[in-house]
Amino acid sequence: MTNSFKPIYFQITILLALFIVLYFPFVRTMVQDWNVNDNYSHGYFIPLISAFMIYTVRNELRDVAISPNDMGLPLIVLGLIQLTVAKVGSEYFLQRTSMILVLFGLSLFLLGKGFTKKISIPILYLIFMIPIPAIIWNKFAFPVKLFASGLSEKVIQTIGIPVLREGNILHLANTTLEVVDACSGLRSLTSMLALSAAFAYLSSHSKVKQWVLFLSAAPIAILINIIRLTLTAGLASQFGEGIAQNFLHELSGWLVFLLGLALLAGVHILLLKIKATSGAKYVEN
Repeated sequence: MTNSFKPIYFQITILLALFIVLYFPFVRTMVQDWNVNDNYSHGYFIPLISAFMIYTVRNELRDVAISPNDMGLPLIVLGLIQLTVAKVGSEYFLQRTSMILVLFGLSLFLLGKGFTKKISIPILYLIFMIPIPAIIWNKFAFPVKLFASGLSEKVIQTIGIPVLREGNILHLANTTLEVVDACSGLRSLTSMLALSAAFAYLSSHSKVKQWVLFLSAAPIAILINIIRLTLTAGLASQFGEGIAQNFLHELSGWLVFLLGLALLAGVHILLLKIKATSGAKYVEN
């Protein structure tokens, strides 16, 4: 690989430099969004995780023959057209996703199909750092809030706390709680999907089990959000709205993340045990 890679060092350096110069303004505005949009505060970690994904397959990449493919050029051109159109229309999501398309094109053009296939998931993983357009986010946020409110109402009633729900408003005996966007579970789902995708990729599971691990983020996000809202309601009913709100805004975010991580690890361990049990039965037979 070394001998075949050296002649294209210059091309890689020049094209990557041009890529950085071209997309720097768009990345800068995206980082600013991460600063103000709590729904995508995890965006800082996504490029680092993507780089680590590539690092984990470095030995496999050494064995891949470098075979530049001109089919990468149409992808680069298509990505640049998308960027231009999105820039004219001030559509940030399309501006930023064009970066992923251009990266795929550069990889295919400079390194070939084999190399691109090996790093395709780490490149695609970058989609998790790009904020979804507000018009789409808001389209889902309200139904998800109602869903979370409805489930929370049932759980809160089950544990013996009187509650009356009106839409996304939970009326307790001594206070009223509003299930706002931050508590809808959509934020938890976004973060958990990004986390479970990395977890699944880095695991040694089969493809089917990797998908199971990835998709488990959805029920986990729902569960931890219900726990969060139920704890908040419990604190509000016992100690008042002030303590509940402090918990909701200061501690619950971290607790939810740690609980979600623990549950995700639990699914991973369960899948490993299923694999071990299946192997033991096969040996016995």
